[in-house]
Amino acid sequence: MARNKTKVTVEPGKQEFFITREFDAPRDFVFKAFTDPKLYVQWLGPRGMKMRLERFEPRSGGMWRYIHTDEKGNEYAFHGVNHEVFPPERLIDTFEFEGLPEKGHVSLETARFEELPGGRSKLTIQSIFQSVADRDGMVQSGMEVGINESFERLDEVLAQTPITSLVSKRA
Repeated sequence: MARNKTKVTVEPGKQEFFITREFDAPRDFVFKAFTDPKLYVQWLGPRGMKMRLERFEPRSGGMWRYIHTDEKGNEYAFHGVNHEVFPPERLIDTFEFEGLPEKGHVSLETARFEELPGGRSKLTIQSIFQSVADRDGMVQSGMEVGINESFERLDEVLAQTPITSLVSKRA
């Protein structure tokens, strides 16, 4: 189904990676899927995981926390702070996985939403880590599988969501 491929760019020795993906939906709709809690829980995370939002404040200064639960009942929690929510162009937030033995492995993420011709859009995410080791740990965690599955699920949500509901409840 994935006509649009997700590209993850990881350069050796750098503290960052980039994720680039095009969508067959207008930028406003893709941005909405990142800021509407009803849509967000439908696509973020690997297939087979259930998502529960404990806190979701898609505004500048807002906080967020969600928990993914796998088929065996194992829980994986993540949290962060939205530094900037600038519809429909940009989201800047922090991201931290709570399952590490040591706290403080926080990354800074910037998601840029670009309008493309033909009602399409492009998403570019830059994740900056505190160290190359932190970045490499994230890459080695299997995050690329989760990203690919998330964006395939987002394609499905965008295709199934009536345009009128996205327009009338715009972020």
